[in-house]
Amino acid sequence: MTAPTTVHTFTTTTRLGEITIEPIVPDRDAELVQGWLAHPAASYWQMAELRVDEVREYLAGVQAGPHEAAWLGRLDGEPVFMTETYDPAHVLLADVHDALPGDLGMHLLVAPPVNPRHGMTDAVMTAVMRFCLTDASPDGGGQGATRVVVEPDVGNRKIADKNAAAGFRVLRELDLGRGAHAKRAALSVATRADFAASALGDGPLPGSDLLASHLTADHMEHAHRHLAAKALAELAHERLFQPEPDDAPGAPADGFRLALDGVTYRYTARRYALEHWVVDPASIRRTATAGMRGDVELPVDALELVAELQPLLQVPDAMLATYLEELSSTLASAAAKRERELDGHTPSVSGLLEAMRTASGTRSAAEAFQQVEAAMSEGHPGFVANNGRIGFSLSDYRAYAPERGARMRMLWLAARREHTHLALAADQSEQGHYGAELSDAERTAFADRLAARGLDPADYLYLPVHPWQWEHRVAITFAADVARGDLVPLGPGSDEYQPQQSIRTMFNRTRPERHYVKVALAIQNMGFLRGLSPAYMRATPSINDWVADLVTNDATLQSAGFSVLREVASIGYTGDVYHRTPQPNAHRKMLAALWRESPVPRLAAGERLVTMASLLHRDASGTAFATALVRESGIAPEQWLRAYLDAYLYPLVHCLVTYELAFMPHGENLILVLHDGVVRRAVMKDIGEEVVVLGDQPLPDRIERIREVVDDEEKALAIFTDVFDGVLRHLSGILAEDGVLGEDRFWALVAETIDRHAAEHPAVAVPGGGRGPGLGIDLRAARFAHSCLNRLQLRNTLQMVDLTNQSESLIYAGTLANPAGRQAERRTER
Repeated sequence: MTAPTTVHTFTTTTRLGEITIEPIVPDRDAELVQGWLAHPAASYWQMAELRVDEVREYLAGVQAGPHEAAWLGRLDGEPVFMTETYDPAHVLLADVHDALPGDLGMHLLVAPPVNPRHGMTDAVMTAVMRFCLTDASPDGGGQGATRVVVEPDVGNRKIADKNAAAGFRVLRELDLGRGAHAKRAALSVATRADFAASALGDGPLPGSDLLASHLTADHMEHAHRHLAAKALAELAHERLFQPEPDDAPGAPADGFRLALDGVTYRYTARRYALEHWVVDPASIRRTATAGMRGDVELPVDALELVAELQPLLQVPDAMLATYLEELSSTLASAAAKRERELDGHTPSVSGLLEAMRTASGTRSAAEAFQQVEAAMSEGHPGFVANNGRIGFSLSDYRAYAPERGARMRMLWLAARREHTHLALAADQSEQGHYGAELSDAERTAFADRLAARGLDPADYLYLPVHPWQWEHRVAITFAADVARGDLVPLGPGSDEYQPQQSIRTMFNRTRPERHYVKVALAIQNMGFLRGLSPAYMRATPSINDWVADLVTNDATLQSAGFSVLREVASIGYTGDVYHRTPQPNAHRKMLAALWRESPVPRLAAGERLVTMASLLHRDASGTAFATALVRESGIAPEQWLRAYLDAYLYPLVHCLVTYELAFMPHGENLILVLHDGVVRRAVMKDIGEEVVVLGDQPLPDRIERIREVVDDEEKALAIFTDVFDGVLRHLSGILAEDGVLGEDRFWALVAETIDRHAAEHPAVAVPGGGRGPGLGIDLRAARFAHSCLNRLQLRNTLQMVDLTNQSESLIYAGTLANPAGRQAERRTER
């Protein structure tokens, strides 16, 4: 927006009296303002050296500009502050802030106090925010902004506190200005609702629901349609029902019909390879037959859809409500994501690309990486109920959900050493590990707090826990352990972390080069209680060492740039009574943590990081991140896809057919390294819990638990199910829908990647496509078993699979035609 919009005086009443705001008159006000700027309290304005005539010239320049203005504020007639307003799309932030319509930048200078009055700055900030956010009117209104933008120096703690009291939220840090006027700024925004609900505001805006502003009819309508479309697509993909072509008069050529008991769904959809459906959410119509009155239109409701599908889905009656609760939570988070996308809290795809493009240096690259991480709105691409998070309250959601992008501090416990196991990678030591993860001040404070209780710090190890876990589990479920001093709360750590999509993994925002922390989080999400097993954690560093050594010493993987993020340390507490019960239980997985390497130190100049899940992301406008990357790269789509497959698929094929080694390579577990929008290499994470050796090759005894011997056809599913069906069918659908690359050519390039690996490894190639120990693994077979994920969750919403025997837990629905198969003529169903 432009400023000023009015020359009238704005008047408002505060706790200290009447405050007016009027345009600055440079000739009249320059001497006054110069005195304020020269005072030490105004040091962050960096204008103390200006003379009166220079201040006059500066103010005249501001007033003459079409996109900025300066204002004088008076309390009961006496001048007490100056404020500047500007359009951030044109002034100061034009190249670094994705401005929205209604954005208004603001600076504030409060006069040095002659006779200090308690609450003066609060009253001034209140008046200025009202001035900015009140609608303009002919007889003297405000500036009509919908969102106020500020960019204070990060070192100015006083204004940071005042901004927080006015409802401002820090979006990110950035560098502004040049030379002597350069500063590291905290880009912050406050909407009308933010200010109204703040300590300086007047309470919730009329008609708003502060506690759940996202739960509106419009947001929920969008969420229901999106989730219903996903359910119709993914459940049809898993052959739980088969829609029929809609033969009604006037039905579109790509129309389909699903008739249930008394209810009919009609919608448009396109079908791609691997029986992949893309359903248009806006097209869905739900009708019920009403006798002589014909069909009656019903609201599209994802919960009702599942209830209507219950005879086909066969969810156990005792678990149906749990599944519906996970769906309800998924709907709620979808509505919240929608709200944040529309109000600009979540960057658009273009905003994400801009942040990546303009990042300079490691810290900026880490910032852009985490912006992408928090912008993901879909969750798992295959699961319908994928954002359950049962156990989170609304405030928990806002504090800890990955898509909120909020920062948090881990809480630290001292865990008695005799009941606690710390496992370390071969190149780690206890002293070195804690010395890197905790500052000297933190370690000293923790030791002092233990000593103050008469406890010897040498008897304890330090265990990080999620704040939610402390409040809801440790202080209650483990109350006895805390009371007897086996677990001692020490307080929050200094570093701030950002939750990742996997929700219990945290990225260090204070020191991005330091390790991720993964902690137990006893909420129910997507078919599992998200705990962390101390028993599993014992072998985690050793497993990671073994995998990392294999990857590092393999010339093919090194040539492809493939690497892993080692989990270098793990800790688990077992002194509780739950570890002494006859049967294993979920309570044994509530006090453990691990530390994983960060990818940030591995970045070369010009490289950027993104979660691979971003390739399946569409923003609120429908723009696909993958499509935007292809276009941003400036190279042909086939060339772009080939680079991605070389970085992602090729190494996975090599690991499988050469070592019978399989990962869990879904979007959350891969980090892609990009340069100019092109994938250069892939980094695998989540090794300890997800990696598996599918054959009987020798393994060190300490990591024998990762072995699961299966036949060759099931080995191939590590690629067919987890890569083809779990990732590539979705990406292929996006690129085809957007007209970027047809699916036939997409899958031909996939086949070429597999064949190229065989051709480049002739010494181990055998007929049928197998290599190395995996002699019978045929990734170009005509068909493969159709392993179904939603069927697992529908069968048991509390624990989809037995983690000790995952192979036996799988559910199949026949076979799928392999779109990368070697059959002479492949027929693609559409």
